[in-house]
Amino acid sequence: MFQKIAVIGAGTMGNGIAHVFAVQGYEVHLIDVNTGQLVKALQTINKNLERQVVKGTISADDHIAAYARINTFSSIEEGVQEVQLVVEAATENIDLKLNIFKELDKYAPEGAILASNTSSISITRIAGVTKRPGTVIGMHFMNPVPVMKLVEVINGYGTAETVTESIVELTRKIGKIPCVVNDYPGFIANRILMPMINEAIYSLYEGVAGVASIDNIMKLGMAHPMGPLQLADFIGLDTCHSILQVMQDGFGNPKYAPCPLLTNMVNAGKLGVKTGEGFYTYTAGSKDLKVSERFSK
Repeated sequence: MFQKIAVIGAGTMGNGIAHVFAVQGYEVHLIDVNTGQLVKALQTINKNLERQVVKGTISADDHIAAYARINTFSSIEEGVQEVQLVVEAATENIDLKLNIFKELDKYAPEGAILASNTSSISITRIAGVTKRPGTVIGMHFMNPVPVMKLVEVINGYGTAETVTESIVELTRKIGKIPCVVNDYPGFIANRILMPMINEAIYSLYEGVAGVASIDNIMKLGMAHPMGPLQLADFIGLDTCHSILQVMQDGFGNPKYAPCPLLTNMVNAGKLGVKTGEGFYTYTAGSKDLKVSERFSK
């Protein structure tokens, strides 16, 4: 059913999704209005493909073939021509996503499945701005996409069963494991994860324990590969804050309200790995994990 797949957004998630589809033999149309971001995405994909060759998970010929399957476009109208699936992986902003899906409704081929990689925004609401809600679905990949096996497949209120079946089958074909959920705030992954992260931040905020202790307790005691504060830095504190707000608004329950410390850090621009500082500090090229000076006392 699928030969050509469009991916909208050439950031971390978008280039990872494009990478995975290309390695599995699909022609990919990578779309971003920022041409500089497209160049950067291709460089990242090429580097990650090279890393796979070194690890022996793909051959040098596979690398060349996968890279050649990716074509870039700076407009949705041009990029979605003749595709059977579109995966939107733009910034987690409701207005941006709604505008993208309005364009997709206008330009995507009839019968194409329109998927969103959203981590928290309602698929039903996204589908509501189109005239084809039955073909709109969520495909929530995990970061880093080439490594993580899970894809959270989210049914909107009107998603057709045949569309869900097609996406589940495709997810398995690209070597991922689909888990089907229904469309409620936070879905499952973030409905469980974000309150845990928020509670870890509250524990720091209230002086119960320091950054290293909180993370080590969860790593050593609960067998988590990464502590919740380090994971929050990795996800992006602004993204964590946004998801918590979506759940607070969606459920009308104050238990999902972001911790004031998280809000202050976001307002201060301390967003984690992407800004070089969150609960930890990050230096390019270094794998050393150092607690931010603000929390080291």
